[in-house]
Amino acid sequence: MNLKIDDVDTMRVKVINKSKHPLPQYQTIGSAGMDLVANIEEPITLAPLQRTIVKTGLFIELPLGVEAQVRPRSGLAYKSGITVLNSPGTIDSDYRGEIGVILVNLSNQDFVVNDGERVAQMVIAKHQQIEWTEVDTLEESDRGAGGFGSTGKK
Repeated sequence: MNLKIDDVDTMRVKVINKSKHPLPQYQTIGSAGMDLVANIEEPITLAPLQRTIVKTGLFIELPLGVEAQVRPRSGLAYKSGITVLNSPGTIDSDYRGEIGVILVNLSNQDFVVNDGERVAQMVIAKHQQIEWTEVDTLEESDRGAGGFGSTGKK
């Protein structure tokens, strides 16, 4: 399959880049996320189980019905035990502050975050708001009330 940029559904998003780094970009034509990088004056050392907010220097204006999800980078999680604590973190369309990434060190060794380091990825997702309809019963389904590992068991 040879994908071209014309095959990809795109949207325009306003951004202010106050960082000293280029804007995030997709690494491949099929990428869902763009890497977010640390925009910090000096390195941050995260001790085991410590958490911090890493600033990016980015400010965005998303259209209504769209959110940005901040997710862990799989390589950073696997190799170093570093993950996004509130994964996925949601950036709402009406938020205008600086994008920050809540990182936590789940390893047993200190981890140093350096300026320009790729710390998370951001995925843009459309969503809908709902209106509740209160009822007395719900339609039956094959699954029913089974949850927390109940599917696939007999």
